[in-house]
Amino acid sequence: MLFLSSMIMALAWLGHLRFKQLSYWVAIPLAWLLVLPEYALNIAALRRGYGRYSGGQMAAFRLCSGVVCVALVARLVLGEPLTTTKLVGFALMLVAMVLVAAKPRATLSDTIAPHDAAHHTAPATSASIVREDSR
Repeated sequence: MLFLSSMIMALAWLGHLRFKQLSYWVAIPLAWLLVLPEYALNIAALRRGYGRYSGGQMAAFRLCSGVVCVALVARLVLGEPLTTTKLVGFALMLVAMVLVAAKPRATLSDTIAPHDAAHHTAPATSASIVREDSR
């Protein structure tokens, strides 16, 4: 669903460029006719995937699929070349998505050494300062 949503959005972003004879004021509503169902599909996909994946992971998947879909629409609809450097970039994005989707072995907060934990206390409040001063 997320990939289909990205493909529809890419068509809305770039598809009108193939029809340069259409005025700006005609291209906008036509693009919006594509965007509205795309948005519903995107929300459905995000709601379905959230829980299995975090919100950040879902957003990364959406952005990555969006970039790939823009390149596909540019190639298939506009006839732009799909170069070797773009293909290498997509391969790197695939590696990035594997890393984003991987279950973390540790979080940043887990990496703080125990002896450092004493230095990471909550800041003193005015009430605690008053109590300490009255002793």
